[in-house]
Amino acid sequence: MFDSERAEIRFGCGLSPRIAPAGSVPKMLARLKGPDTAAARFAIPSLDQFRPEALKFARLRRAYFFADNPDEKAEARVEFRAGSRVMRHHAYRWFGQMILRRALGQDSMRERLAAFWADHFTAQGRDIVSHTVQAIYVEEAIRPHVSGRFADMLRAVMTHPLMLIYLDQNRSVGPNSRAAKRRPEKKRGLNENLARELLELHTLGVGGPYSQDDVRQLAELLTGLRYSLEKGFQFDPARAEPGAETVLGKIYGGDAPALSDIHAVLDDLAAHPATAAHLARKLAVHFVSDTPDPAMIAAMAARYQQTGGDLLEVYRAMLDHPSAWDFTHRNVKQPIDFISSSLRALDISPRHIQGARPGKILTNLVAPLTLMGQQWARAPGPDGWPEEDGQWITPQRLSARLQWAMGVPFLLRRVLPDPREFVDTALGRDAPEAVRFAAGAAENRAEGVGLVLGSPAFQRM
Repeated sequence: MFDSERAEIRFGCGLSPRIAPAGSVPKMLARLKGPDTAAARFAIPSLDQFRPEALKFARLRRAYFFADNPDEKAEARVEFRAGSRVMRHHAYRWFGQMILRRALGQDSMRERLAAFWADHFTAQGRDIVSHTVQAIYVEEAIRPHVSGRFADMLRAVMTHPLMLIYLDQNRSVGPNSRAAKRRPEKKRGLNENLARELLELHTLGVGGPYSQDDVRQLAELLTGLRYSLEKGFQFDPARAEPGAETVLGKIYGGDAPALSDIHAVLDDLAAHPATAAHLARKLAVHFVSDTPDPAMIAAMAARYQQTGGDLLEVYRAMLDHPSAWDFTHRNVKQPIDFISSSLRALDISPRHIQGARPGKILTNLVAPLTLMGQQWARAPGPDGWPEEDGQWITPQRLSARLQWAMGVPFLLRRVLPDPREFVDTALGRDAPEAVRFAAGAAENRAEGVGLVLGSPAFQRM
């Protein structure tokens, strides 16, 4: 069943001329369980490291928007715009680090899983600072838990500042809380966004075994979660709704509001059989097929429940199932997977991205992603990016893929491989004969490489 080249194409970021594929499922999982060498090599800072700079920019923004004197406002505008450029430069640089991890990392399945879970727990910024923090959010709340327990990831995500900001949890105040009674003129109330998405998208799934009353009770339980740039994450008992709440028939809290009550409900939602089924199906659809084998989903869900949500064991159940290696129905690569697998096959050097100006990263990587239909860190909604193949292969989006494929060899400005050899590098020994013929018939190396990257075979996993 196992095929090392297919494993890299379907479950990783594609083949590389320099990095050997894992030789077996146990070796794939051992890499996942081992040290995160790509993150160490291509580092992204923590929120605590970034916070002083974010605070500085916040002061520049306030000075600009609240300046009364025209001369002061003009001066503040210059500083605010300079600070905005710095924020954008950070965002593009960290995007480049993520691309380099995919292109040059040995454990490319880790990169795919980090992206999958970041999409499952979609959270994005509403201003330039929180947009910049998106890479940090994945680094802190998602990446450390991709091979651990789902419950631990769920806790990290639900208490991360970006998620609290994105789903308006910072605005949620218990109607009977001390904060609401102390300042009734502010008319602050309960916000159900985080509770609804937690049940519908993150755990039980659409159509799961919950009611609107469960949503409201959970929203009341979650009050108290908040974040400020100055103090970081906090649980504020003054904003929390007093008394006990009942979610899915179980009572939480009752005495003084506490963060431990929220942790308890998150652990119970993570352990629910509906969560196991929901996550198993999402993983199978993302990695294997839009119409995965129900038996594989059942095996993955059963392993999830047997191991208490051990994600490494869920991946093992997927990789051990024969359906995982059926290439009859292959998913279309999402744009980020297409671009990163192309750069991996081309064996780019870190200097191609780390040495590039932010404008070049925007022009050569971020803007093409948008034309292909996947604006970086801007998913269309809390449910993330669509999985259906038809969403990605429209005439306009396919045209953008082909243009980038034919242009990327020139962007690299390096000695390109012989296209006839590049076919095997990019597609492996099962490369279609039509692609081999086209590569061999190309007028020059750049055209031949572009034809391989633009081929239908390379567009699928």
